[in-house]
Amino acid sequence: MCLGFPGKIISIDENKRAIIDISGTRREMRLDLVDDAAPGDYVICHAGFAIHRIDDELAQEMLDCLKALVETETR
Repeated sequence: MCLGFPGKIISIDENKRAIIDISGTRREMRLDLVDDAAPGDYVICHAGFAIHRIDDELAQEMLDCLKALVETETR
């Protein structure tokens, strides 16, 4: 099983490398697998690659769910 995290694209360079914000943590991701991605879009990130673009509403739902899981584990 693999786990992907939703992140927001902050910037993209000419080589399809993007800076992605995942809940306040910024990482570099490749965009080779996602067509027409642009800054401001949300993508699912796994193993250094953005693998799928998602809408803002789904991204927020996923982030809220992940936050709730972390909070449950730290109690």
